[in-house]
Amino acid sequence: MSTTGFRGRTAAPQIPAPASPAAPPDRLTRRLKLVLAVLLTAQFTLAVDFSILNVALPDIGEGLGFALPDLQWIATAFALAAAGFTLFFGRIGDLVGRKRVFVGSVALLGLASLAGGLATSPAVLLAARVAQGLATAAATPAGLALLTTAFPEGPLRRKALGVNGALMSAGFTAGAILGGVLTDLLSWRWAFFVNVPVALAVVAIAPAVISESRPAVRPRLDLPGALTVTGALLSLVYALTYAGSHGWTAAPALVGFAAAAALLAAFGLVERRVAEPLVPLGVLRLRSVAWGNVIGLLAFVTETSLVYLLTLYLQKTLGFSPLAAGASFGVLGLGTVAGGLLAPRVIAATSTLTALTAGALVQAAFTASLLFLGGTTGPALALLLPATFFGGVGNMLVIVAFMITATSGLPDSAQGLATGLASMSQQVGITLGTPLMSTVVTATTPALATPAALHHGVTAAIAANTALVLVTAAVPLLFLRSRRGAKRA
Repeated sequence: MSTTGFRGRTAAPQIPAPASPAAPPDRLTRRLKLVLAVLLTAQFTLAVDFSILNVALPDIGEGLGFALPDLQWIATAFALAAAGFTLFFGRIGDLVGRKRVFVGSVALLGLASLAGGLATSPAVLLAARVAQGLATAAATPAGLALLTTAFPEGPLRRKALGVNGALMSAGFTAGAILGGVLTDLLSWRWAFFVNVPVALAVVAIAPAVISESRPAVRPRLDLPGALTVTGALLSLVYALTYAGSHGWTAAPALVGFAAAAALLAAFGLVERRVAEPLVPLGVLRLRSVAWGNVIGLLAFVTETSLVYLLTLYLQKTLGFSPLAAGASFGVLGLGTVAGGLLAPRVIAATSTLTALTAGALVQAAFTASLLFLGGTTGPALALLLPATFFGGVGNMLVIVAFMITATSGLPDSAQGLATGLASMSQQVGITLGTPLMSTVVTATTPALATPAALHHGVTAAIAANTALVLVTAAVPLLFLRSRRGAKRA
């Protein structure tokens, strides 16, 4: 029975984990601390890259001659590669070794960041962003798989995943702040250059402290499955990003959604017929894996899109500068760190089911409180800052519990798949959130887009966001409760 306390249903027989010759350590050893430091440094840097260029886009466009409609491709090129290839690279880690993939992808991140910082044309910068996205798609599942195989199920893994989740969410927030600071004080190019020394340090240290991790029997690469699922994810992410800027009924968006649906259907057919599928359907029948990833997707949709909504509110309604707006999210970053440190204790004292539901209810309550934001600076910040802090705590309880749920109860041979699925849920959620909430804002904002009118649209989107968080709270109660109730983690 896994530490999630859930009983998954699967047609495939359960693979028992091999008996350990000795009890796992109950505290972090010096080596495990080094492993954790290296992996977390890389994961934090990858998370920063999701948002560090957002406030720098106008300056990049001016410096390199991007047309205004083309600026979105700086973010889209990264998102397409990062989300589209995650599952594929998770399997590649199983084939050639997760340590090798992790170190190689971090090295690629450093090279791509250097190229982006030195770019003199839009084509070079976009190529660098694609390479950064590919590095993220490879390093994220490999790093998570190295973490889950280095730390046995139980308190140590919960603690490691808690800190990992906190730093990843804090990295997303820190990226907005750091991007504003570097662009204002130095240049947008430093939003790329900042990755280079971090990548060098990780590449230099990781080989000495991290042990290789791969299945005892090397699986075959399911190439038809890899091609169809990667094509489906690329089509889905493209459709989402296009819909966010051109509307959900725009022809390219509809074509992208249709292609994604067709390729996913083809992927399902392929997986039923191949001898060694990329994603064994028996794993997807595990409730902890399937519904855990649904919860993870919703958790990232709601919190990252809330950052977008509050950025609109702070800049368009309250008149904050990009730097001041980014700095306001420092409180949210502190909340996610606090939630990541608190989550292992909550799970140990109760269960993952409790953490999933309680965390989502806390997040929903404080997101709903933002419905009362007004149009003046003082009272608005007095509500916004504590609401984002405690909402961040609740969201991080959900994210850590989701990571534990989606990766527990599986042998080491399946950790590349499990972490690939979890990483895919995370990255698709980040990509989906902004266009989804942008649609609500656009649909509910009166034609005359005054600050008051935009505030009305943002408020409607916050209400929709709250509703999604309540759905997140309901999912574990409806689909992850065992007949005898959730066991203590």
